[in-house]
Amino acid sequence: MKITDYDVAHPPAGTTRLIPSRFPPVPAFDAVTTPHDLDAVMALEGWTNDRLVSPRVARLPRTEWVYGRPNASVVMAAFLHGSPAGLRFSDAVLGAWYASTDLNTALLEVANGLRKEIMLSALTQKSENYRQYKARLSGAYVDIFGVHPEFHDTDDTTYPAPQAFGQRVRDEATRVGIRYESVRHPGHENWVCFRPSRVLDVVQADHFKIEVPRTGRVVVRRLS
Repeated sequence: MKITDYDVAHPPAGTTRLIPSRFPPVPAFDAVTTPHDLDAVMALEGWTNDRLVSPRVARLPRTEWVYGRPNASVVMAAFLHGSPAGLRFSDAVLGAWYASTDLNTALLEVANGLRKEIMLSALTQKSENYRQYKARLSGAYVDIFGVHPEFHDTDDTTYPAPQAFGQRVRDEATRVGIRYESVRHPGHENWVCFRPSRVLDVVQADHFKIEVPRTGRVVVRRLS
């Protein structure tokens, strides 16, 4: 099935992404005003020093680098400082911007990640502080909400099928990302955007503390 044969989805007016507060924002790209300055900023901030970041920079077209606007560095970090193992629709080679339509969905997604860390350790509980970023996504998205169960597998260890599909969407460039159903919050939607230039109007919002036990109820507190 061709990517263009899938239904098309258009994002809502706003989406939410949660980022661990232990990763402080470094405004490397926010103040850059010309493309000429980008290389110097990359070197100055050490963005290309990491063994995983350098190949990602090479994979991300310069036309997709965002700069000169608030929280541009937050957007770029999602693509260049992604998970070493990749996520559901993006592999280790290049990251993507993941977001949820509803805040509760985003909270459940990160809580699941914390519980996964607990299960892989001797911890009985784990807590983490998060910053909320609101953003407007633009463009046309492949809509697989409610279909393709193989792309919505609850197994968090590997994602061979959805990562391969995500790479197809990224390479064919007829769509800018994917709308899919949250595995952790069934009936609610998530988005993955493969184009930094399509992540717009990014603003930092609330802060949350999420406490996750090995088993039992997750506690979420909005921090003042």
